[in-house]
Amino acid sequence: MPKIKAAGVYLLAVLFLVSFSVAVWADDTSKDEETFGNAATVLQSMLDANSVPTNLLAKADCVIILPSVKKGAFIVGGTGGRGPMICRGGKNFIGRWATPAMFSIGGASIGMQVGGTARDFVLLVMSSRAVDKVLDGKTKLGSDMAVAAGPGATSTGAVGGADILSYGRASGLFAGMSLSGASLSPDDDANMRLYGSAISARDIVLGGKVKATAGGRGLASMLNTKVPKHSAGK
Repeated sequence: MPKIKAAGVYLLAVLFLVSFSVAVWADDTSKDEETFGNAATVLQSMLDANSVPTNLLAKADCVIILPSVKKGAFIVGGTGGRGPMICRGGKNFIGRWATPAMFSIGGASIGMQVGGTARDFVLLVMSSRAVDKVLDGKTKLGSDMAVAAGPGATSTGAVGGADILSYGRASGLFAGMSLSGASLSPDDDANMRLYGSAISARDIVLGGKVKATAGGRGLASMLNTKVPKHSAGK
C-alpha cells in the first residue's frame, strides 16, 4: 500500500509539472518580446543619461543589452540573465541596425557580494573579430575576449584594444559586481520561438534570413534613430 500511495503522489507531481510547463511555454514568446522591449527601454534610458556615449555606440559593430541580470538570488556568486544582440547590416557593419537574436548569460562573477540584486548591462562589441567569437557559441568574458569598463562621455582615454566595452547600472544593494568570468551564449530555444525554426544566431543577426518581430523592430528603430550612421574610427 505505501508503494501505491508513493506512486500516486509521484504521478500527481509529474502531472502538475507538465501542466505548469505547458502554461509557462504558452507565455514564453510574449516574455521574449517583453525582453526585447525591456532592452530597448534600458538602452534608451542609458543613452538619454549619457551613461552610454552615443559616439562610442556609433563605433560599435553590435550591441548586446542584458536587462535585469540577476546575481546572488539563488547561487552565491552566480549571474543569470538574457537579452538581445543586434548588429549593423551590410559589409563591414556600415548599414542600418538589423534583426536581433536572443542571448543568455550565466556563470560565476568576481566581486564582493552585499546581497542579491539585478543590474542592467549594455555591451558594445567593437570589432568583427569579437562579433565572430560571440556568434560562434559559448564565450567566456574576460578570457575568450577582453572586456573593459566603458569610458564615460567626457573621458579622453583610449578605447582601442578592448573587444567589448561594458556599461552597467544597478538597482538594489550590491558592491563589486562584474561580468568577468561569465559565459555568453545564444539562446537557441528563445530564437526558435521568436523566428519559428531552428536558426543560428549568426544567420539571424548577419544572414538576413528572418524578419524581426515587433519587439525586435522596435529595438532596431530606436537604434537607427539614435545612432543611424556607423563611425569608422575605433
